[in-house]
Amino acid sequence: MSGTPPNLDGPGNGDAAFGYRTVAAAEKPALVRGVFDSVAGRYDLMNDLMSAGIHRLWKAAMVDWLHPRPGQQFLDVAGGTGDIATRILERLGPDALRQESRVTVCDATPRMLVVGRDRSIDRGILGNLQWVGGIAEALPFPDRRFDAYTIAFGLRNVTHLDAALAEARRVLKPGGRFLCLEFSHVTLAPLASLYDLYSFRVLPALGDIVVRDRAAYQYLVESIRRFPAQAELVQRIEAAGLGQVRFRNLTGGVAALHSAWRI
Repeated sequence: MSGTPPNLDGPGNGDAAFGYRTVAAAEKPALVRGVFDSVAGRYDLMNDLMSAGIHRLWKAAMVDWLHPRPGQQFLDVAGGTGDIATRILERLGPDALRQESRVTVCDATPRMLVVGRDRSIDRGILGNLQWVGGIAEALPFPDRRFDAYTIAFGLRNVTHLDAALAEARRVLKPGGRFLCLEFSHVTLAPLASLYDLYSFRVLPALGDIVVRDRAAYQYLVESIRRFPAQAELVQRIEAAGLGQVRFRNLTGGVAALHSAWRI
């Protein structure tokens, strides 16, 4: 149950991994959009239920390490409902608007963007947020546009991981920061078997109850197992031309933060 099939997203490969299935690379984006279209309305609720709220601590750790400063321009890819974007703006405080800081949320699923935009309007967060449709492998932004690129729980869903990392470098200014928060590979042996049991038995059942879509959360669990381990992701980030790559494990490797810079 916990075995990890080989990753299939290498450059030039006409196939892609969609969970434990192998699909044509051209088919994967629509399949992923279907997953997030299905869960968009209760996506944030499911994050709280799945992690018992721990994802909030992980995201706080991400913003802590990012250390955003007023006047910077941020791109949050696969930003969905804007959770990371609003955290960045909240960390910047009132200076964000005065210093013309902006967070651009880019996501491939229109419904996720609608949910996030509506939620930000309800919270009165307006002037510093921009919502843009786009995929991580072909971002609709000019070269050297942003001071920081963040992606949280989205990198494992892209069709071509290496192309997405290359795009991250392209849109960053020299000296710009790359920061990825993603589910990863558990490093504590006592936790690993319990995590497997929880992932494969509890999470799909929870998805069935809360969002009436068991298959979506079965895919999410499988996509975590297909994702490169921490050290391999370091190598792939470096291969994309980013430097000073480091990572931090969170909760025994259940999640990991990877940091890099465009030198």
